[in-house]
Amino acid sequence: MKVKTQDYNNVTVVELQGELDSEFTDLLQNTITGIINSHKAGIVLDMSGVGFIDSEGLEQLLWVRDYCHENDCQLRLAGLDENCRKILEITRLENEFDRYAELAEAVKSFV
Repeated sequence: MKVKTQDYNNVTVVELQGELDSEFTDLLQNTITGIINSHKAGIVLDMSGVGFIDSEGLEQLLWVRDYCHENDCQLRLAGLDENCRKILEITRLENEFDRYAELAEAVKSFV
């Protein structure tokens, strides 16, 4: 899994590439913690480069959602492919996240 971040005013986009699984836990938590500590108003997880999410990955998404909520930071998911959308639907987590088809749409939603 690779992670890149880009700031757009008071929003940080976290671009994820690879599979969202247990090997990704520390990297994701450290990235999100750092962003929240910089007092950003929002985070967009760009999921367009993610092709698979396992149970550990789902736990991490829920951790990010909860951590953002606890720290008054809004979270959006963008660019989920068909496979990842189905995983969220099957696990009944599709309504747990604000989801956007396009990254630009997710970033603009903070304005």
